[in-house]
Amino acid sequence: MATDSKRIVLAGVDEHDLTKLADYESIGGYSALTKARAMTPQAVTDEVIASELRGRGGAFFPTGRKWSFVPKPDQNPNPHYLVVNADESEPGSFKDNEIMARVPHRFFEGCLIAAHAVESRHIFVYIRGEYTGPYEVLVSALEELETRPDLRGDVTIVVHRGAGAYICGEETALLESLEGKRGQPRTKPPFPAVQGLYASPTVVNNVETLATVPAIIELGGAEYAKLGVPDSRGTRVVSISGHVERPGNYEIENGLSMRELIYGLGGGIPNGRTLKAVIPGGSSTVILRGDEIDVGYDFTSLLKLNTAMGSAGVIALDDRCCMVQLGIRVSEFYEHESCGKCTPCREGTRWMTQILRRLESGEAVQSELDLLLDVCDRINGKCLCPLGETAAIAVASYVDKFRAEFQAHIDEAGCPFGDSSPLHDVPAPVSLHASSPAAAEFV
Repeated sequence: MATDSKRIVLAGVDEHDLTKLADYESIGGYSALTKARAMTPQAVTDEVIASELRGRGGAFFPTGRKWSFVPKPDQNPNPHYLVVNADESEPGSFKDNEIMARVPHRFFEGCLIAAHAVESRHIFVYIRGEYTGPYEVLVSALEELETRPDLRGDVTIVVHRGAGAYICGEETALLESLEGKRGQPRTKPPFPAVQGLYASPTVVNNVETLATVPAIIELGGAEYAKLGVPDSRGTRVVSISGHVERPGNYEIENGLSMRELIYGLGGGIPNGRTLKAVIPGGSSTVILRGDEIDVGYDFTSLLKLNTAMGSAGVIALDDRCCMVQLGIRVSEFYEHESCGKCTPCREGTRWMTQILRRLESGEAVQSELDLLLDVCDRINGKCLCPLGETAAIAVASYVDKFRAEFQAHIDEAGCPFGDSSPLHDVPAPVSLHASSPAAAEFV
């Protein structure tokens, strides 16, 4: 099983400055693009289908199938667009930041191959507004690429900065924002592949997804599919954070055990503490107890535990952490980030936060614990996009896995952990927005 010593997306970053075009070409960069352009668009798509690559943004939809949904130019004369979702805003996930900052040309090569496959001459990269460093790296790399028409061809590439809204990570809200409108999800159907940007056929892919494509073309889809496990082929860049000795991004072969992620790559829990819980795929995923980590980090294995890889943000929590405090931080984030279009999300996330705060302060009565779960249930499946639904699922999982702890807040009329919990003074992720003066410390 490959660990961080064997890389696909981040290959060569420790030996070369791959932000520079010359260095990237010196290790064979853009050779996959040359190979792809000698193939028909359908042949390129077929290789990606054979690779069994799934989207790395969270939905995990098969990439080749997504490309195949785009109508041919003779079926729809409108321009075709490739839009990159680089609006990485999920608490716990920071992999795309590093990919754009360290391998911008591999990312652009993947974009150009994808554009060829879907017969697009227009690429838009929608990058999170707070990502000033990666943005500057992309712009610099793009300037180099502009001097090489043999590489760029007749494709236009625009790097567009978002304005700090988590909701714009949802593909249709992203398209609305890109068109200059308020970033709110669209009703589907129609889906972007048929009617996306400017009412034209559009493919929306994640940064890591596209940065993986050059290796697939170079190796061949079938060869790439030998990596990983069924339903989760290839590698994945995983962001490990929280209570671990060595937080950071690690590229692993899908299927590596979560125990190896935390205790191997992550170095284990500091100060001799024990692992209490793990958020496996960013804040929107169902939490796991510390005794549930002897499982492969892959789609099928995590699905059996009713959770997901999500955006590959693995957050370790030690035994000092209060789960009610965690719930408050998470619900505050989703309450703040709700676009307000769907009533269950707009009002439900506010109710979740209020109940959790009452639990923490000792004001809650017994019926409020059931009320919290009822509110979560009333959000689930009743919104246009996953924001509200995943917020409810995540918070409900804290109660499900640690109900005795929630009950103790009622029985003891307050938090048993108090300010001894590491989460006590941690602000909700909303404070890291560009609108906050504190944001500059984290950019």
